[in-house]
This record gives sequence, structure tokens and C-alpha cells, in this order.
Amino acid sequence: MEYEPTIGLETHAQLLTASKVFCSCSSNYAAASPNTLVCPVCLGMPGSLPVINQRAVEYVIMTGLALNCRIAEFSRFDRKNYHYPDLVKGYQISQYDLPLCRDGWVEIQVSGGTKRIGIQDVHLEEDTGKLIHVGGQSLIDFNRSGVPLMEIVTKPDFTSIEEVREYVLKLRRILRYLGVSSGNMEEGAMRFEANVSLHPAGVAEKGTRVEIKNLNSFRALLRSLEYEINRQNQVLQQGGKIDRETRGWDDERGVTFVQRSKEFADDYRYFPEPDLPPLEISREWVEEIRSRMPELPDERYRRFLSEYGLSAYDAGLLTDDRPIADYFEQAVAIAKPRGIQPKTIANWITGELFRLLRASGTEPTAIQVPPEQLVELIVMLNENSITMTSAKHVLEVMFHTGKAARDIVAEEGLLQIADANQIAPIVDEVIRTNPDAVAQYKGGKETVLRFLVGQVMRATRGKADPNVTAELLRKKLSA
Repeated sequence: MEYEPTIGLETHAQLLTASKVFCSCSSNYAAASPNTLVCPVCLGMPGSLPVINQRAVEYVIMTGLALNCRIAEFSRFDRKNYHYPDLVKGYQISQYDLPLCRDGWVEIQVSGGTKRIGIQDVHLEEDTGKLIHVGGQSLIDFNRSGVPLMEIVTKPDFTSIEEVREYVLKLRRILRYLGVSSGNMEEGAMRFEANVSLHPAGVAEKGTRVEIKNLNSFRALLRSLEYEINRQNQVLQQGGKIDRETRGWDDERGVTFVQRSKEFADDYRYFPEPDLPPLEISREWVEEIRSRMPELPDERYRRFLSEYGLSAYDAGLLTDDRPIADYFEQAVAIAKPRGIQPKTIANWITGELFRLLRASGTEPTAIQVPPEQLVELIVMLNENSITMTSAKHVLEVMFHTGKAARDIVAEEGLLQIADANQIAPIVDEVIRTNPDAVAQYKGGKETVLRFLVGQVMRATRGKADPNVTAELLRKKLSA
């Protein structure tokens, strides 16, 4: 029998607030010494009282609006009771039946078009501490305890791993555009839990759901789903039964493993948080938040197609990261009065600049080439002041040093040589030292001319005008 998967996803994203969600401790714990960013509130000391971080609530509302959710007019926090060593209070302040946002959707690209993934809710909670296992012992760092955590819960609308991949990439892109979360999984800023079940193909009734916990990377998420789908398929094909349970993921062995039987809501003994008042969200505040939201990736993609005449490929690359999209638009605005087309700017960014970013591991926000200097470089190339070879070299120097294009050209003497009298002796030398290539050209193999032009360019460190060089070669080889 053939089985089909049904998948739902829970995404936990740390919010980029300056302080924690219920106290004034700094939430920037990544580089801090263990247990230095703590206070009685985030350490759960008796008698300490939490205070709601308004910016965290605002960020959740922004995310809900971006995901087409209904924003609650009335919301509250609950206590979710469970006992792990890294949960210092013995309970987590979260939201259960009255979340800030619910009933939204996001569209993803699938083969054959788009698919709408339902968003069940978006709610706010606090992060836990962090367990560190060293030499057979477990240590706890509570710096992360109380960092604001936004949970985005989808409906079970995924039917393939590829759909999950597209959704997660799009969700991270949206969060980064909004500026509410870094999405950096190497820092623990984005984590996943997946619910997976299999059912016979063509049957509406879903199978027994298994939850996979604490997936800290895209790779772990996708690999665990692949393994779990195959595991459940094997069990069902052999006539076995899937148990409702929570499973962990062993990244080294590439397998899921049983952690415990699946908890139900009653197991957590949810009840309203007595130390926090309910939240009443005014429509005016929601609309004020909506009015200052940035243009989202899909909207910007469509505008890049229509306004700048870019291909779908270029528009996709440029809008994938908000800093790059901003950089492109700044460069286009500077270039327009100088007669440079958006496509030319796009080519330099997606070609040479992306190459340098990949090679150096530099984040787009740290680019040392201001948009006006990229435009200046292109102007020099269009004026035939420098060759394409020199232009690429100059950009690389600009990228690593932050120097201006014209300063680099002057310092390195890279102005293009367009005088035929200066190029002619070098052409003569190239002809003299490459007799085999000359013979091939004279024998009718005209493509060899490119090789000879390249030799002249090499001898002049890329400064010779390639058009003048090619014309001189043709004349001399035909003489």
C-alpha cells in the first residue's frame, strides 16, 4: 500500500529586543559569560514579578500581520508546567488558548504554482536556559532564560519535505525583512519541531502523529523528516502500528529516537498566569504598527520585476536578503542620472559582489563598497577609462579595503591604454613569442585571436583596450 505524509511545523524564533521578555536583563547573551545576564525574575526567585516587554508584543503583531493573521483584541499569558533542569521556575510563561495572532496563511512556491500554508497561531513565550554537557556532567547557563521567543504554528498542510523547505526559507526571509529576528540557527535564534503522520493514499483520515523535538538547523529538520517518513512507512508496510510519541533527533547517527509518550495539553496543567494582566490590543495600535512595516519580500520581488525590468532570476536573488535589496535600490537611484541601467547594477551585484561575499564569508550588512562607489566604478568602465579586467580587480580591492574606485585606479596605474602606438610593440612581441597560435590563425582558426588578445592583456596587466588590441592583431597578422 502507498502512504502519504502530513506534516505540521512549529517554529521558535528569538526576537531581537534589547531586553528579555519579562525583565530588564539584556537579551544579547551570545557572547556573554555564563550566568551573567540574570536577575531574580529570569532566575524564578520567589516574590519576583514579571513585566511584559512591549516591543516583544509589537514584534509578534508585526509577524502576524505579515502572515495574514487576525490580531486578537484580547490576549493573555498562561503557565505551562513541566520540569526540566533548564526551566528554572518549573513552568514556562507562554500563551495557550488566547494567542496574539491566529488564522493566517503564507504562500509558497511549489511545482506547478503556489500553495497556501495555513498559520494556526503566532504567540509569545519565554526561552529556557541552556544545558551544556561537559565530561559526563551537565552545566546550566541561564543567560538565555527569559529571552523573548515567538512560536509560529502551522496547520498540518505540508505533504512533502520540499514544501517544508520552501516554507522555512520564506519564513526566515520574512522575519529578517521585518527585523524581528536574525534567524541565525548557529546562534540558536531559530529552532523547529515537526509533527509527522502517514495515511493511505487517497484516504482523508490522517494517521497517528509523531512529534520530532529540538531541531536546530534546516539540515536537521529536513533529514529528520526524511528519516521519520521512511521509518513510519516501513512500520505500516509491515502491518505495525504507529504510537503517538515525542521523538528526538540524533544528528550523528541520522535517526529519530523515542523520548517519551506524547504529552497532551492537560499534562502541562495550563492555567492563566496570575502575575501578568491580560493584554488588550487596540485597533489603532495595530494599524499604527501596520503603517510602519517594511515592504515584504513578495511585494518587493513583484516591484523589481515591473519597475526595473529585471528577470525573475535576478529579482529573486536581489530580494532574498533585505540589505542586498536596499543596496541595489540605492545604487540604481545614484546610477539613473548617469545613464546606467538597473540590469547593469544587478549584474555587478549578483555576479562579482556575490562572488566576493561568498569567498570572504562577509555578511551583506558589512559590505565596504558604498553604492555610490560601485556606480563610480561602472562609470569609469563605460567611459573606457579602465578595462573589464581592471574593473573586477578594482572592485575586489574596494571590497577588502573600502578605498574609492578612482583612488585605486590612480594608485595602481590602471587607466586603460587606448593609444595604438603604445599597444603596437606589445602586439609585435606577442606575435613573435606565440608562433603556433599565429600559424593556427593564419590557417583559418580565427578563434585563436581571443587567445592572442588575452596575452596582450596579460602583458599590460589588463590595461590595453581589447578592441584596439584585436584590430591591431588582425592588421598585423594579415600583413
